[in-house]
Amino acid sequence: MINRPEYLRKLQQFMHKDLIKVITGIRRCGKSTLLEIFQKYLLGQGVLREQILSINFENVDFEGLTDYRNLYVYIKSRLMPDRMNYVFLDEVQNVQNFQKAIDALYLLKNIDLYVTGSNAYMLSGELATLLSDRYITINMQPLSFWEYMSAHADKTDLSRKYRDYLTNSSFPYALEFSGDRELIRNYLSDLYNTIVLKDIVARKNVANVSMLESVIRFMFANIGNLVSIKRISDAITADGRKISTHTVENYLSALTDSYILYKANRYDIRGKQYLKTGEKYYIADLGLRYFLLGSRDVDMGRMLENVVYLELIRRGYEIYVGKMYDREVDFVALRNGETEYYQVALTVRSSQTLERELSSLDYIDDHNLKYLITLDDNPTTSHNGIRQLNAIDWLLS
Repeated sequence: MINRPEYLRKLQQFMHKDLIKVITGIRRCGKSTLLEIFQKYLLGQGVLREQILSINFENVDFEGLTDYRNLYVYIKSRLMPDRMNYVFLDEVQNVQNFQKAIDALYLLKNIDLYVTGSNAYMLSGELATLLSDRYITINMQPLSFWEYMSAHADKTDLSRKYRDYLTNSSFPYALEFSGDRELIRNYLSDLYNTIVLKDIVARKNVANVSMLESVIRFMFANIGNLVSIKRISDAITADGRKISTHTVENYLSALTDSYILYKANRYDIRGKQYLKTGEKYYIADLGLRYFLLGSRDVDMGRMLENVVYLELIRRGYEIYVGKMYDREVDFVALRNGETEYYQVALTVRSSQTLERELSSLDYIDDHNLKYLITLDDNPTTSHNGIRQLNAIDWLLS
């Protein structure tokens, strides 16, 4: 079992707070394991096993509890009346009207409630209306490179392990296959089909699955590129499969709701305003990209950009794609009222490439921190106040 210290720390911070802890993220990113780790922590703190009630709604043993009334009665009948009870509801979106059960359980004063879900829609609509400011969201992802390396006893040859991290997947269970590409491919195939068929097709009533897959393939092939709904529609239509912008918009919404894709909107740094067009998309796990599209035409610079984006999200930043005049800054990162700028490049060994990558940051005349992240193995250097960092060192810091 791989420890997830940052996520565990967040659960510890909100323990006993009068809030419902909602853990969201793509399927098999480790949400269920995190609950197990936290339950072991509780037992280590002197909590009795009888105080812990854990239900995984993908387990057939609990099929009878997918009606919210049955679920509420079941839990209430098993509570210890004179102690705090820790209730864990895993993949709660499988319960019909689950928000009603959560709302009713929240009203009981001796429950500390934790729920997980694999779809962003669980935080919209009635759940948000019923619970308003009574929940806190913890967004979980597959393994960071630091977490991935923590599972390896051998800490040498980091460059090769970074490549394996990209191609062999960052999903925790993929490590169980010890680098066997065929087993990993079978695992990712199963996971991909589950996400597409169960989280998207079934829940969104998608009639044309092959068209959805055309959109997925286009998005996976254009990681880190500026796109628009119209451009996607035009590109797929040009390939002989006519698709409306409305359908593309619905599919993209479903893909981000299932956490297989993340969207980064654009921000005008000079005008200090958010822009409505020209967003970028990043994938939750690059192993899925290799599974679906193979290793041909892989832009390793874009892959690194994807890794940096996800790491900034893990570190609690709100991320935008920066626009400065006619130039692009890869990431504008906002956190706790502070702003940082990040430019990402595979290598800047040529003076021409270095000048190009630095120029976008040089145009920004404020005093916020600026970083250039590359896979070049030189030590940390500075270019007129812009810190150049090695990506692997930064990921492991």
